[in-house]
Amino acid sequence: MKLQEITLAAAVITSALISGLFFAYTFSVNLGLHKLDDKGYLMAMQNINREILNPVFYICFLGAPLLLIASSVMYFDLSSPKFYLIAAACASYIIGVFIITAAKNVPLNNQLDTLDIAGTTSDALQRMRLLIEQPWVFWNNLRTVFSFLTLVFLIVSLIFFKSKDQ
Repeated sequence: MKLQEITLAAAVITSALISGLFFAYTFSVNLGLHKLDDKGYLMAMQNINREILNPVFYICFLGAPLLLIASSVMYFDLSSPKFYLIAAACASYIIGVFIITAAKNVPLNNQLDTLDIAGTTSDALQRMRLLIEQPWVFWNNLRTVFSFLTLVFLIVSLIFFKSKDQ
């Protein structure tokens, strides 16, 4: 197995793990959290946001774009459909996952992290939830779509274009 194949396989795996994470949030976690009262919702989101910042998450979340960029370089060939699929996957992840996360979800997470839930009135909790929940869910749903597209591009590149020469 060549280095470029190993790199692409690692890009697929890390991208798939992140796509699965966002998929789970869109189709279960956010739906369950929405049923909580304001205090329960905000506490749960604070705890989730704090716990997700761990080495396994970082390896996948930051590793995927690095591996996608490396794969794009390793498979660079303007006459190869495989290159364009990998480049599309790279762009989809960087724009639709990485940038959205950094520009939209992380600032909302940081805003929520500063809230002292125990020392806040129920009206203030309700206002914070209104500021956080809908935009966070919207941006997460968009990340879900882009991470799924990333995965589709990668899988198609693997299935239909098995070697660099094809």
